[in-house]
Amino acid sequence: MITPLSWLERVPTYKDQQAQLKEKDLATYGFLGYPLLQSADILIYRPDFVPVGEDQVAHVEMTREVARRFNNLYGRDPAFAKKVKAALGKLGPAEAREQYTALRRSHQESGTADALSGARKLVQAAGHLEGADRELLLANLEGEHHRLLPAPEVLLTPSPKVPGLDGRKMSKSYGNTIRLTEEPESIDKKVRAMSTDPARVRRTDPGTPEKCPVWDLHKLYSSEETRAWVRQGCTTAGIGCLDCKKPVIERICADATTMRERAAPYLTNPARVREILDAGAKRANAAAESTMQVVRGAMNLLPGASAS
Repeated sequence: MITPLSWLERVPTYKDQQAQLKEKDLATYGFLGYPLLQSADILIYRPDFVPVGEDQVAHVEMTREVARRFNNLYGRDPAFAKKVKAALGKLGPAEAREQYTALRRSHQESGTADALSGARKLVQAAGHLEGADRELLLANLEGEHHRLLPAPEVLLTPSPKVPGLDGRKMSKSYGNTIRLTEEPESIDKKVRAMSTDPARVRRTDPGTPEKCPVWDLHKLYSSEETRAWVRQGCTTAGIGCLDCKKPVIERICADATTMRERAAPYLTNPARVREILDAGAKRANAAAESTMQVVRGAMNLLPGASAS
């Protein structure tokens, strides 16, 4: 109810998939609103970081905006500034308080990510602070209100995007995927059929690795030595495209084999899978209920709460 429609309409994947999947009817609320459901899934566990792929960064950014909007609407407290001042006095020596104030100002005025990170580390390192005081100082970094819901940061891996077989992002919707437990014969067939640098029409034509989807897979799977061999061979036409693909095929097949071996015990014991899921659900429900207590309390929806 607090999320503007325009925020959902500007999510890149909304427009991208409408363009890519024209044969499907995506003019539905379900498709428009699913990033907000993702935001709810994130915020209900109140994380500081979210591990995602590169294509999901915009979704986490929207989640941050939703958290800030909720905090701004429901986290106001007339005594907030006074409480922060008292908490700041407990942070430590004058140098620590001055550093916190300077970092906060830098983040507020310039949006400096390093300043925000530095201020958070400074607060977290103050082990003598009580939980309430720490929360106040962390909330104060993002505005003059309580941090009811943290605005989570993105946590990317060294390879934040997995390319699909056609060069687009890997997605079941695009039909360009390799399953984690795919059989070797299928992997071999799919990778062999991948398109490569269009400039390499003939075996003797030199190519550019950065223009080839297979190169993106090399960045994920191959060693520096193999990547150097591929670059040298591609740019000089010293190797063919099939030569280039073979090391990738071998590595993907090896990983898929390991994954099939790990999955095998669970495929034959579905009851154990349900036990694991049930145990995880109990832990998740406890964390979610803790967040909902905070949310309902802020919105005066708890029994006996009075509207402000």
